[in-house]
Amino acid sequence: MASIDDAERIDAPRSRSRLRGGLVTVGTVVALLAAMGLTVLGLGAADNAVANYDASSWLWSGLRSELARVNGVTARVDTRTEIPGARRHPMQVAQTDRLLILRDLQTGQISSLDLATLQLTATTPTTPGLGVSVALHEDAAFVVDAVQGIVRQLDPRSLSPVGEPVRYPPGITGGAFDGEGRLWIAVPSEGTVSAVTAAKLPSAPASAAPAGGGLSPERVETYDVADPSHELQVSTLDDGVAVLDRTAGRLVRVQRGEVRPTPLTLPGRAAVPARTSGPRVPVTVPAERRVLVVGDVGEERTFTVPGSGDRLSPAVAWADRFYCADEATGTIYSFDAGGQLVDTIKGKATGPLEMEVRENHLFINSPNSATARVVDDKHQVREVDKYANDVLGGDPPPAPPPPPPPKKPRVSKPSAPRSVTAAAGNAQARVSWRPAAANGAEIIKYVVEGAGQRLEVGANQRAVEVKGLTNGETYRFAVHAVNAKGDGPPRSSNPVTPTAAVPDPPASVTAQERPDGTVVVKWPAANAQGNKIVKYAVTATSAGTNAPAGESTKTELVVPAGELEYGTQYAFTVVAVNDKGAGSAASPVSNTVVPFAAPGRPLDLQAGTVAEQPGAVTVQWSPAEANGRPVTKYQVDVGGKTSEVTETRTTVTGLGNGQNVTVKVKAVNEAGPGPEATATARTVAAPRITVTGSTATATGATVTFTVDAGGGKATCSLSTSGEPTKAGPCSSITMSGLTPGTKYTFTVTATNAAGKGTAQRAEDTQPLYGIATCNNGPDGDQRTYCNRDVDGRNGNEIFKVTRQDNDQQAGWAKPGTRLKAYCKKSGENVDSWIYNDQKQSNWWVQVEYNGKNYIPWAWLNLEGGDNIDVLPTC
Repeated sequence: MASIDDAERIDAPRSRSRLRGGLVTVGTVVALLAAMGLTVLGLGAADNAVANYDASSWLWSGLRSELARVNGVTARVDTRTEIPGARRHPMQVAQTDRLLILRDLQTGQISSLDLATLQLTATTPTTPGLGVSVALHEDAAFVVDAVQGIVRQLDPRSLSPVGEPVRYPPGITGGAFDGEGRLWIAVPSEGTVSAVTAAKLPSAPASAAPAGGGLSPERVETYDVADPSHELQVSTLDDGVAVLDRTAGRLVRVQRGEVRPTPLTLPGRAAVPARTSGPRVPVTVPAERRVLVVGDVGEERTFTVPGSGDRLSPAVAWADRFYCADEATGTIYSFDAGGQLVDTIKGKATGPLEMEVRENHLFINSPNSATARVVDDKHQVREVDKYANDVLGGDPPPAPPPPPPPKKPRVSKPSAPRSVTAAAGNAQARVSWRPAAANGAEIIKYVVEGAGQRLEVGANQRAVEVKGLTNGETYRFAVHAVNAKGDGPPRSSNPVTPTAAVPDPPASVTAQERPDGTVVVKWPAANAQGNKIVKYAVTATSAGTNAPAGESTKTELVVPAGELEYGTQYAFTVVAVNDKGAGSAASPVSNTVVPFAAPGRPLDLQAGTVAEQPGAVTVQWSPAEANGRPVTKYQVDVGGKTSEVTETRTTVTGLGNGQNVTVKVKAVNEAGPGPEATATARTVAAPRITVTGSTATATGATVTFTVDAGGGKATCSLSTSGEPTKAGPCSSITMSGLTPGTKYTFTVTATNAAGKGTAQRAEDTQPLYGIATCNNGPDGDQRTYCNRDVDGRNGNEIFKVTRQDNDQQAGWAKPGTRLKAYCKKSGENVDSWIYNDQKQSNWWVQVEYNGKNYIPWAWLNLEGGDNIDVLPTC
């Protein structure tokens, strides 16, 4: 693995372009990003003038693989830029007014950009995973390798090392600056905390002093704050540092050379923020949802955070308030100085919430969503859309639904530790053990008793050196775990007899992670100094943690898959144990490795029909657990059709219509494919229609039906011979303009992307009748005009044509005769005069009379209102 000494300097371009208004152009940043792979971003010269007072902060968006610069005054994004190849990667962002440094936790790459000049300075690789961090203060940049215990200053312009590193024992914690520019480091194995100050940078990046050149960072202060092997957390202050001793349950404040411990009443394992603003340090107990406030004179108050579950981030102090984030619900709770809840800020997404006090504002970022928030010193909360201002465009992805609340576990005292072993040394013994079962309440510490001593050890240590023993005497040690419910049962070690005749430690140790999740640790045989080496005890060290990894009778140990946390950095030391039970000192620390295995199963797999596309299935899922290496792609199998994608969704085409398919998705990383997630889906099928009924009037018909759209979006129509097709809803369609008393066969058609479905229904229109009407007049011949058919014109005459043609007369209808009507046809105008209320029209009606013949509408009154428009045209 390349180290930070392998930094690559990249000459910056002479010129750059800017958008009007001083914003960084997308083209400029993209060009830089292409050069660096993963970069750090910045402002042009005009922007820097704004940045000095606009309280801006760069916030990471993992789903979009981009950074957004948020203006704290306006609570708006003014610059967004994409980081290629970092989608869904966790990212550490360290920034000042002029510098921005990123570390990609999945790739380990560190990159730097000068915000005042928009010039790319350098990139450098580090070991991926948790264990390395970056810190910035003004022009001082540090890389802290917590596993190896190395604190190295870098020139932020070139990322080249500045002088010699500051070296500590493996497994340090901390690595943040206080307000006075001191970098604070805690050493759990010693129980100390120390401050490191930066060396002055050379005038030019290329002239960084080589190792031994006299220009180096210095460890300027060291303080005892805890017993050795206690579990420590660091929160830097405006001036000094607060160290939480999680094992002893106390907060130690170190300021201006004075060490002031405050005993705490901790009902569970506690945590502090990496940086505390102001005089009061909040100590959060996530399992109990409690926050203790510790001031200059001691513990001041305790308050409870609403809700349930233990996914609370450490509370952050800001402007006489305390902000506590519940990552399970995405909610931020705000408490005043007296511990009273004064505001509840509802989130739109669950998952990690990052809170940083910067530029007189509190920035709250949800790296897995589109939303951030800015809180000013008057505690006005404003929401920020990190995808807004159409810098790059696009809509945010939908927020995943919140997970169901976890079932509350049964809580009891811890079990006894497993595999408690002791190895004798010269007037000392080394005791190590495997973890105890926590039984629902996080383990706070372990207690080692024996030889008249009682030693408390951090929950993440699980190994301790017991000193002050007498050579030749035999000792046995008991270890028990402590959680919020009390002390668990002890388990005793093997007996050991300290002796001066101890073997030498192995001269070197190497470690190699393997794709199956195991780690192989190797070393040369140790010098037994006249005795026989019977076994070797291996200890794994990560950031702030030392724990036994196993024992071996050979010169190698394979740590089983899952024993070490994937994606976390580890180094190893080895102790040789001879046939007298005497153990050597620890070997030199090994190289750092990051255990990994094939990814986990993709989560929340959903497969569905693509309604508007035939033979297609849409598939989406939530990312698989990476297990120590980035997921590079997903293998998708849908009904035997395979493809590979890098996103968490895809559409597969080319399947059959109405085909039921099994969907399989696997995540792939450096170790290969992981277990598959499965689901089933069906492509869109042609619609199926079920006619449920029909009704008719004299001139129209309605067909009712149901449609199985086959998973698609169907459109429907009704048709019959000789009539135009009528579109309508896929439940009921009415066709008008039909001929009364006629047999029809109607066809219902439903159409979607996969094709058509049809069904038929026979329905007769109801007959329409009219009354032949001729009413005699009051005078003379008028009184008998309608009585019978006579030569010449007369009422109620029926013709074969639509004119009054004697040669074409088909007969005469006696007044009051009921005639079946079919249709209407335009013809000669006829006036009924006084014999039918002055009715006059050129419409003729085809009726059933010696076949189908015509009577003037003037002489025929249609039933149901005499509306000629209800009749279709013949």
